[in-house]
Amino acid sequence: MSEPRGSEPATRRLPVVEGADGTDEAQEAERAAQAEHGEPGPARPASEGGEGGESGGGGGRDGRFWSARRVPAALVALPLLGLAGLFLYDIASVRAGRPGMYWRRELTRQLAERPLDDTWVLVGAGITAALGLWLLVLALTPGLRGVLPMRRAHPGVRAGLDRDAAATTLRDRAVEVAGVQSVRVRMRRRKARVRAVAHFRELDDVRADLESVLGHAVRGLGLSRPPALAVHVRRPGRKG
Repeated sequence: MSEPRGSEPATRRLPVVEGADGTDEAQEAERAAQAEHGEPGPARPASEGGEGGESGGGGGRDGRFWSARRVPAALVALPLLGLAGLFLYDIASVRAGRPGMYWRRELTRQLAERPLDDTWVLVGAGITAALGLWLLVLALTPGLRGVLPMRRAHPGVRAGLDRDAAATTLRDRAVEVAGVQSVRVRMRRRKARVRAVAHFRELDDVRADLESVLGHAVRGLGLSRPPALAVHVRRPGRKG
């Protein structure tokens, strides 16, 4: 049987209006309308406590992303590969009855004759120790400081937000506050420093509005560890 043309469907898509508390009022109204007509509503987002959200087994905080360290690995691998190739060629040449390379014979003589407290021996040992410490630091630290980890809504999916993009989002939200002339945002992993210039209104009122608006903006970024806000407001400097 076909539905009469004059009758309207039981549900219709409502315009999207984002509420002040970060929830989608249109989606809530659509769910209520579908529940009233006995239809299954859409799945709730993971951030609202649905299955697979933070309350489920796949949510929670995530650590930083680990860098592949391709450039340091290439800088270490290429000289080692070249040195190993030279030693292999020299060993094969000696086994074939030819004399060893001059640089290897000179290096052997220098290592045998120079004392341990020699200046060049100490310099070489210091450089080698510094390079080894640098490689250990690279191996034990995650890197990718410019990517902020976001909350994991699903077990097999990880997401990150670029630090500059997060700073741009906060700056765009801050310039919408009445009285703000210009804003500079410095985004870190633990703290977001906001420096604003207000050309009218009281500074305390502008600071309070900035803290409220940016607090909602930081929570809306969906970061695993939302940074703390440090808001500073001042008057523009005098010209001339």
